[in-house]
Amino acid sequence: MKKISLKIICFITGAWMLLVPMTAYGSEKTTFSDTPLEIATFAGGCFWCMVPPFDSLKGVVSVTSGYTGGHVENPTYQQVSAGGTGHAEAVQIRYDPAQISYEMLLDVFWHNIDPVAVNRQFCDFGDQYRSEIFYHNERQKRLAEESKAAIEKSGRFREPIATKITPGSPFYMAEDYHQDFYKKSPFRYKFYRYLCGRDQRLEQLWGKEQAGH
Repeated sequence: MKKISLKIICFITGAWMLLVPMTAYGSEKTTFSDTPLEIATFAGGCFWCMVPPFDSLKGVVSVTSGYTGGHVENPTYQQVSAGGTGHAEAVQIRYDPAQISYEMLLDVFWHNIDPVAVNRQFCDFGDQYRSEIFYHNERQKRLAEESKAAIEKSGRFREPIATKITPGSPFYMAEDYHQDFYKKSPFRYKFYRYLCGRDQRLEQLWGKEQAGH
């Protein structure tokens, strides 16, 4: 991920600006209830691409990019991207359960990943790009397992569902330049997403059910 040549990006910037309009996210203000906020943690490959689908949802307070599921304390991007730390690139979502359910977050998660890919997502390879649901309580565990079972029983996929469901572990916030990358560097983000074939594969897997990008 993120290793696409800067020269390629610069070369096609002009064309991309003409072809792809900017998308507005989170333009409507959300009023939150007095219900305590909850946390959901998902790994779905490149964390740049996992932020936008959740960021615009009513009831979501914040979406943080980071690393989790590994054995090294305070890992850096260089360590995680090189492999060997056990971490996955992930997003941690703070949300108001009075306005959006964990079930809805799970639905958005599934429709934004390739659930049959093993230790990779789209053009990114390695266990740091695996898909995984990190639950924070028994209810989340149950709902995650039920959602996975429903997909397995649907007959949509011939291959086994590779997405893991595991207990939450320490979550380390990624470097600042990774946070809200799709807003900070929209053209680079769109180039990466397009060249990685993410949306093409998602449409192949889920059709028009794809839950945002």
